Amino acid sequence: MKVDDKNLRPIWLDENLKTIKVIDQRLLPHEFIIVDLNNVDDVIMAIKDMYVRGAPLIGVTAAYGVYLAALNCPDNQTANGFLTKECDRIKSARPTAVNLAWAVDKVFSKIKKAKDRQEKIDAALKEACSIEEKEVENCRKIGEYGLALIDEISSKKKGETVNVLTHCNAGWLACVEYGTATAPIYAAFEADIDIHVWVDETRPLNQGSRLTAWELGKHGVKHTVITDNAGGHLMQHGMVDMVIVGTDRTTYTGDVANKIGTYLKALAARDNNIPFYTALPSSTFDWNLKDGIKEIPIEERDPDEVRFVQGLDHKIVRNVLVPPENSPAANFAFDVTPARLVTGFITERGVCKAAEADILRLFPEKRV
Repeated sequence: MKVDDKNLRPIWLDENLKTIKVIDQRLLPHEFIIVDLNNVDDVIMAIKDMYVRGAPLIGVTAAYGVYLAALNCPDNQTANGFLTKECDRIKSARPTAVNLAWAVDKVFSKIKKAKDRQEKIDAALKEACSIEEKEVENCRKIGEYGLALIDEISSKKKGETVNVLTHCNAGWLACVEYGTATAPIYAAFEADIDIHVWVDETRPLNQGSRLTAWELGKHGVKHTVITDNAGGHLMQHGMVDMVIVGTDRTTYTGDVANKIGTYLKALAARDNNIPFYTALPSSTFDWNLKDGIKEIPIEERDPDEVRFVQGLDHKIVRNVLVPPENSPAANFAFDVTPARLVTGFITERGVCKAAEADILRLFPEKRV
């Protein structure tokens, strides 16, 4: 995507083919820092501490983590036992995003067949690069299919502004290119549709106000940052035409796990007859889970992410304590929106209803 007229991705392989470069997303928008990942420990740190975040990007980072594991494998431990342990360590970095284990398993399935160390390294690099480019292409297609939905609204409004509300950051920062929820928005912008985005701040880490607003602004898309609790008010007053969100894990029956607060937006959208779409690549479906509310693991993170707020103070990024110092806090990172509240899914194969039969219509190879 374009940042100040430069093409940029949130992850790339250094020219030496030994280092993974990532944008430290914890510091955006006030500081732009590139971090080197040289080994599996670095990759785990980047995923766990959210240098990188967003289901597709977590998956791509994990895939390159397996490559680094093969690259750094000791000469006397070239058997798959060492790599199995390293893969298990990577998969344990975060529990909710299904792309993490999916990507690790895909790379490992290639390297375990290789005969020697160099062959394993080559196979891991090839598969990790393939996963990255496939996710990019998936997001591009999501943009194409989502564009048709936005264009339909634009036509009904006779060219007046289409107002889209989104939650958290499901943009290119989370997905390598285009994004999931933002892919249709970028496609509409490039098609000269008058589009405006309501950007939820998305507490506690403000991925909306920090990241979505930053990337939309860099690309020139009209947007307005709002408090998380303002969405319902906007919907009541006809100021939202559709909601598009991303997801970290979605069951094959249509239940959607996404950043905490998504469920409340879906309830408000249903109450105001506003379409609520989830945009996701097939890699984010969990084809083994049926009941998202009961079965999807919900990550609980450090309460200090709730207690402290990060911001720019006279050109210095600081963390500021908000509640009383001794007040306890709880930090649930995700919630689950049941399928009945989801209008449909925007995938790389088209748009479908949030229902098992229609999802499997697009992905028939996943039928049991």
